[in-house]
Amino acid sequence: MPIHFEPSELIARREATIKKLEAKGLDGILMFKQESMYYLTGYDTFGFCFFQCLYLGADGRCFLLTRAPDLRQAQHTSDIKDIKIWVDGEGVNPANDLKQALIEYGVSGKIQIKKLGCEYDAYGLSAAYGKILDNGLRGVCELVDASTLVSRLRVVKSEAEIKYVKRAAQLADDAMDAAKQTVRPGVFEGEILAAMQGAVFKGGGDYPANEFIIGSGAGALLCRYFSGRGTVGEQDQLTLEYAGAYRRYHACLMQTFLTGQPSIEHVNMHRACCDAMQACLEAIKPGASMGAVFAEHTRVLDAAGYRDHRMNACGYSLGAMYAPIWMDFPMFYANNSFVMQTNNVFFVHIILMNSDTGNSMTLGQTVRVTDNGVERLSRQPTDLVVV
Repeated sequence: MPIHFEPSELIARREATIKKLEAKGLDGILMFKQESMYYLTGYDTFGFCFFQCLYLGADGRCFLLTRAPDLRQAQHTSDIKDIKIWVDGEGVNPANDLKQALIEYGVSGKIQIKKLGCEYDAYGLSAAYGKILDNGLRGVCELVDASTLVSRLRVVKSEAEIKYVKRAAQLADDAMDAAKQTVRPGVFEGEILAAMQGAVFKGGGDYPANEFIIGSGAGALLCRYFSGRGTVGEQDQLTLEYAGAYRRYHACLMQTFLTGQPSIEHVNMHRACCDAMQACLEAIKPGASMGAVFAEHTRVLDAAGYRDHRMNACGYSLGAMYAPIWMDFPMFYANNSFVMQTNNVFFVHIILMNSDTGNSMTLGQTVRVTDNGVERLSRQPTDLVVV
């Protein structure tokens, strides 16, 4: 079976989750985040786009409720023993299947109603599914929002996870090397993407949780993927933001490439990005808040005159993530009180987009928090890239 962690590690993760449940007075948790399912059991699928729930009780018992296509998926990729199937059909309500499963597990409680945590903030639980969940379990158990309970455990990576993150970072570096070899005036953006994604696949990597971001010309001022490829010009800018992914773990890089003669503004923007990056990295350390990192981001860029052209966040946690996005909890933004710890993994990005002049400059890299500061996980330099 392709389970990527030792049984003892998965058991330890579930035990840590149970301790959190007990501390919050919860009898169990209903998980709809695919990331939580993967973290606790190894279960690996994109079937969470349909109604799917992993239950873990404070007594250590668990079951998965899913559809038939994911029965063998769960058997092949996880250590879940009890896999229950809800059957597709017109007017079928899978919350009824979940209700019956919970009753079988004694959650209904004959004397006192049980209290369960629920991952309401999950891409796998749409508003429609959330409504049928609440209606279906009314009177069976009390549901309380526990959307970040497992996420807060996932933020600190084990040594096995760090190994996968570092491999993802190597693949991201390989993709950057492929870009540097491919980007030139007149090249089709699709050729660049093919070279970069191909480098990840050739290295044994995975699809990332969202698309590689690429844009030249005016598209370089966007930090989202959009459909429709262009061609790099003779005097141009090209923004690349992407992730190496390995065993679902992500490591990101971001860089703006220039063709032709760099403008003075581009050079100045790059210098400001480098200065802000250095200030942010110096602020990342165990015991410090994520808000303190963002404060350094704003201090440097605002002093350089880029207040109107910077972003309102400068990065976020990375880990094993699923579509639609590789961004993980938590994020660097103003006054975020989240305290950083050793073996957090963060993507730090400095983004300047000047819509007045049409110029952009970006710089991003993935780092691991150490006992004394940060470890850069990329071998790529932060020099201005001109091809």
